[in-house]
Amino acid sequence: MILTSCVYVQEKKSETLPACSHLARARSLSCSLPPFANIGFKPAQNSAQRKAAAAAAAEAAATRQPEHRSVEMYHPAYWVVFSATTALLFIPGVPVRSGDATFPKAMDNVTVRQGESATLRCTIDNRVTRVAWLNRSTILYAGNDKWSIDPRVIILVNTPTQYSIMIQNVDVYDEGPYTCSVQTDNHPKTSRVHLIVQVPPQIMNISSDITVNEGSSVTLLCLAIGRPEPTVTWRHLSVKEGQGFVSEDEYLEISDIKRDQSGEYECSALNDVAAPDVRKVKVTVNYPPYISKAKNTGVSVGQKGTLSCEASAVPMAEFQWFKEDARLATGLDGVRIENKGHMSTLTFFNVSEKDYGNYTCVATNKLGNTNASITLYGPGAVIDGVNSASRALACLWLSGTLFAHFFIKF
Repeated sequence: MILTSCVYVQEKKSETLPACSHLARARSLSCSLPPFANIGFKPAQNSAQRKAAAAAAAEAAATRQPEHRSVEMYHPAYWVVFSATTALLFIPGVPVRSGDATFPKAMDNVTVRQGESATLRCTIDNRVTRVAWLNRSTILYAGNDKWSIDPRVIILVNTPTQYSIMIQNVDVYDEGPYTCSVQTDNHPKTSRVHLIVQVPPQIMNISSDITVNEGSSVTLLCLAIGRPEPTVTWRHLSVKEGQGFVSEDEYLEISDIKRDQSGEYECSALNDVAAPDVRKVKVTVNYPPYISKAKNTGVSVGQKGTLSCEASAVPMAEFQWFKEDARLATGLDGVRIENKGHMSTLTFFNVSEKDYGNYTCVATNKLGNTNASITLYGPGAVIDGVNSASRALACLWLSGTLFAHFFIKF
């Protein structure tokens, strides 16, 4: 009956038994009642009785012993552990300034190359009760317990003087701040170290080999990545030493390109992390032929005589030989024409009087043509006495013929 009355009073939150309703909220199920509850107390019927009952209840409440609280909830050791854990994981702590001799002391910034292993060390002492390594807001290790799911992160040392972890096969996304957090009897402290990941230079995109006509504009591209950002340099390999560097930029622009600007261009990406990455691009400049070598030749009758003609051109020139207005061919009239690269030769196996005279070498490619006059003469001939007007007329006629031939072919 007394227990039922206690529960009833708790649910109704009666002010008649405040001690009972208060104790019902504690984990202990004990309920203290006023002394007069044990003798079947009933509510008073008049004012005198009500006053007496109120005085007795007040006296009982004043002399009642404090309630027994649950040990597991309110024991001081519980709150020490709870507070320390909360401070270690959620409170930033007191940063250790540069030069501060107190613990924890982390390393200076750690710099490693991509693919290597990074070791993060934290110096502590015997005052430390709990330790942890964090990456930004993520816990990597708490003591010997691993919280990170990354298999590359391992613990190296956990002693009273040092707490170290290792990150294997480091990549660029591992770069950033790491925090060594410790708990002491006083308060938590933290120390930070910044991981810097260096990446060797690598050329990711470069122009392909290119062929252009002389006078055109050319732009070469070379894009490279790396940490720190690499320096890109273009160099023309076909020029004299000391004149090869033409650009220190990702883009190399050449306006009105000339034939002597053809050749290989080298792109080099360098950031001092590793050896530079080097790639090459070949630039071909087309230009019409020009005859660079044509020499008159003197040969006696009955001897072997050779006329030679050398022409530079891109693409390579095709050669033709003429005597006056007649085109010569191999095997006719005892002559042989041989073309090798930039050189063409006209050979007479048995020179006769009718072979002496003026010959014209013509070099042609898709961009144009050029010609040169060469003389085969006998002993004692005066080459300077040849009629210059006749030569000019012959060259003019040949130029018209070659132009028509070039137009039809190309």
